[in-house]
Amino acid sequence: MLMLDRLYTFRFEIFFVSQIAILFGSLLVPSQVFENIVSPIFFQINLLAGVVLLSRKRTLMWLTVVLLIVTATTTGTETLQKESNTLTGILKMTSYFSFYVLVTFELIGQVWKSKHVSSNIIFGLISGYISLGLIGFFICLSIELLYPYSFQGFLPDTSLAENLMYYSYITMLTIGYGDILPVTPLAQKAAMLIGLAGQIYLVVITAIVVGKYINQTQRI
Repeated sequence: MLMLDRLYTFRFEIFFVSQIAILFGSLLVPSQVFENIVSPIFFQINLLAGVVLLSRKRTLMWLTVVLLIVTATTTGTETLQKESNTLTGILKMTSYFSFYVLVTFELIGQVWKSKHVSSNIIFGLISGYISLGLIGFFICLSIELLYPYSFQGFLPDTSLAENLMYYSYITMLTIGYGDILPVTPLAQKAAMLIGLAGQIYLVVITAIVVGKYINQTQRI
């Protein structure tokens, strides 16, 4: 627990770095190796960073530890079996989704309650936005696994996860290149939800932090 207390000061920075590894690690590692080996490790590291982030709330921290054990177990099982089982896949997906919903609300709460805006808070603000994109990714991935061909326009020789990770962030950022399309009503509703969540975050949470920073600067 002493180690967690020491790391807590840098909780936002640690969480942010682990998220960046998930998003851009494939630039440094061959796509197939990243998807099968490196990406699951980075997700586990991100959950460990979540344990640090939630360490002041013991109930949430231990819940995150349970989710970490579940995802590690299901990932290990899939690796040993060299194939994805429907039950383990659903369990893993549910665990990741629950974790990112939990941690996003916690990030927003900690940033919202902060009285002093520092670089640490800025990292927390950015991490919250990235977590929203990961929630969108798991929503889209779940839809595609349950209802195949809900999305069209995937690049050849690239994984489903890589395509939907890209789609989630492009939608949340409202860039909308139109290369990947939601073609079922459920997928379209998911796209609307992801886009709305991203804009609400920018308009409300980011604006509050900017307002606090302006007031802080004026007082100084």
